[in-house]
Amino acid sequence: MTSIGEIFSTFGPEYLQRYSSAMPKTHRKVISAITACRTEACGIAFYQCDGCAEPQQFCVSCGNRHCPTCQYTKAQQWLQTRIQRQLPGHHFLITFTGPEQLRSFMRQHQRAGYSALFKASSDAIKKLATDPKYIGGDLPGFFGVLHTWGRTLQYHPHIHYVVSGGAIRSCDGSWHPSRIDFFLPVQALSIIFRAKFRELMKQAKLFDQIPPELWQIAWNVNCQAAGSSQATLKYLAPYVFKVAISNSRIVSVQDRTVLIRYRKPHNERSRVLALDVMEFIRRFLQHVLPTGFMKIRYYGFMNPNCAVPLERIRGLIDLSYGFALDLPVPEIEPPRRSTCPSCGGLLKCRSVLAPLKILRRSG
Repeated sequence: MTSIGEIFSTFGPEYLQRYSSAMPKTHRKVISAITACRTEACGIAFYQCDGCAEPQQFCVSCGNRHCPTCQYTKAQQWLQTRIQRQLPGHHFLITFTGPEQLRSFMRQHQRAGYSALFKASSDAIKKLATDPKYIGGDLPGFFGVLHTWGRTLQYHPHIHYVVSGGAIRSCDGSWHPSRIDFFLPVQALSIIFRAKFRELMKQAKLFDQIPPELWQIAWNVNCQAAGSSQATLKYLAPYVFKVAISNSRIVSVQDRTVLIRYRKPHNERSRVLALDVMEFIRRFLQHVLPTGFMKIRYYGFMNPNCAVPLERIRGLIDLSYGFALDLPVPEIEPPRRSTCPSCGGLLKCRSVLAPLKILRRSG
């Protein structure tokens, strides 16, 4: 038993019996989806081989965004789309993290807290980018990904941003590049981030629920140069659709104890943590996002609704460097194709048998 699906199948009923009355509906749905993933409960897909014509059938995946089994294909599709939209020049990775004392509040007010985390951090980037001391452009381009976990499944909400190294100045349509090794000062970003989050909490009438001492300490912001767009995207892609823990990190389950593998920050030595199976399930479920909450968000000229066409942005960046940049050539990997286990030929989907509960509803 080394997968989350097996753990949920074996111990999920007990967890539900113990805590169902206090569990959010979304947590129950995730347990149900992951338990059913790639079983007949999710439906059956029927294929036929192009080579030997032998029929094949496979159980369908659940598609739940918190299921570790279902994320690889989504990550690859996202990566190919972003590579086609990549920009020349250097990029940065910026991470915004609220203080540890804020986590209890965030867990109780997830939708409001996560939304404020996105808005306060993105507004901090946009505000400071306009300062001519640093960039001097009012239209930067970046996207952010929300993560809520640490390496041992503890609750640790933070946002990773991929930021293009510069910004457009709207008044004259010119590109203003940042330094290759420096984007914006993290101390100033931290101060603006904290102030904007504070104002958002006042607007949401949640300010009184936050410990006053949080406004007196520094909020963590980290910024590092990340090189080319394509290299950054390939590095980040597995993390974009990553869930709290992958099946590969589960060592074993012994006597109701789950052993998981992890590494401490800046240390390559692998360690093993033992968790009671009920505690393991609790830690996993605390990272389930509110229904419909978008954990990937695009800003500035990376927003699909931006009025400035992508080709114009590429041209402005190239022009600002005197056409000396090597424009990135998209490296598009062909999609994985299902192959016949008998002869290796390509499989074509002929039909899909829907889950029984869907058949009952439609009938």
